[in-house]
Amino acid sequence: MTDPAALLRKLFDTAVATADPMRVIAPNLPPPPKGRLIVIGAGKASARMAEAVEAHYGPCAGLVITRYGHARPCTGIEIVEAAHPVPDAAGAAATARMLALLDGLGPDDLVIALISGGGSALLCAPAQGLSLEEKQAINAALLASGAPISAMNTLRKHISGVKGGQLAARAAPARMLALLISDVPGDDPAMIASGPTVGDDSTAGDALAIAERWRITLPDNLRAALLRGRTGVVPRNDPRLAHGETRVIAAPAQSLQAAAKVARSEGWQVIVLGDAIEGEAREVGAAHAHLAKGIAAALGPGARPVLLLSGGELTVTRRGDGIGGPNAEFALAAALELGGAPGIHLLAGDTDGVDGAAEVAGALIGPDILTRARAAGLDAAEALARNDSHGFFGATQAQLITGPTLTNVNDFRAIAILPPRG
Repeated sequence: MTDPAALLRKLFDTAVATADPMRVIAPNLPPPPKGRLIVIGAGKASARMAEAVEAHYGPCAGLVITRYGHARPCTGIEIVEAAHPVPDAAGAAATARMLALLDGLGPDDLVIALISGGGSALLCAPAQGLSLEEKQAINAALLASGAPISAMNTLRKHISGVKGGQLAARAAPARMLALLISDVPGDDPAMIASGPTVGDDSTAGDALAIAERWRITLPDNLRAALLRGRTGVVPRNDPRLAHGETRVIAAPAQSLQAAAKVARSEGWQVIVLGDAIEGEAREVGAAHAHLAKGIAAALGPGARPVLLLSGGELTVTRRGDGIGGPNAEFALAAALELGGAPGIHLLAGDTDGVDGAAEVAGALIGPDILTRARAAGLDAAEALARNDSHGFFGATQAQLITGPTLTNVNDFRAIAILPPRG
């Protein structure tokens, strides 16, 4: 039987490879336009997406913004690196230059927009009257709040000059084809990178309600503008969006299906729990571990091993001063619930290689993880209380480290459950 740890890593790598822009971009590219072709984009996968565009067309004019360390070589398209998950001045300056590229385009011109997860931070154009520092503070508060991605991105749209359809509106009357790699539960194009190419019917009142629900402090001038209903978000029926098309070309479900196919070919029973699971990471981790223990108890000697697969986007509510992310926190909570249960191995990782703000994808653990922690003088429950999951797994040599994967289809979680030995 395949070593479970090796299998879990193989499945993670399969999920990532399935969403490689080099595989999914070219089939979605149209013939060159009569007029100009401009390539823009933002996200952790955007540089790799741009590389794939130039592999198909040759050198192109344009600019994309990606996370520091995620650049790829392009001949014509300029690649700019900026900060994620909290925006910085480099992202703001690059966004202003990107918007300027869209001025003066005509109906014979084509804009290809390459959008992936991370674009919410990398596309940075604070709404009128909002400073970069104020926008950074709001983003940091959102990240620590435990709010679901749908709530975070709705608020982000209403404090931006580029999200919520505003990027596409700026390009009119040119045609725009937006190619998206999804990192959000449900693959809603309006939520991927906060929907810069997709109209949105949420209101300023919705944004205010989210800020109040999740205790996000807003500057007085922004709050006053929202109370007056002032927002740049573009309605779905706005005529400036009439010549645009948006396609989701890679999504978590496809990666989970590819991983499941590999596991089944190696004799595993596969249960896919869902590709759009949301919730507090520690709570979902404990629940999945409890389910795994129940399945393990029902397996007799000689039974086929079972694999649980899931995707989605979990959240972390900051309670302590540690360093962690949703995948590592999921794994740490699961380890505590498993309590060293024999025959159960687990991998939780973000397919972009970045869990939270750390250069770590997540964790890969086996039944001995708590024993190893105690030998190192670590208390797993205390680490979880401080949100120090990355510190815990770093000290126990259980971190999943991939480096930039150049794609992003969100969290990938797999739990391998072996039958008892006869």
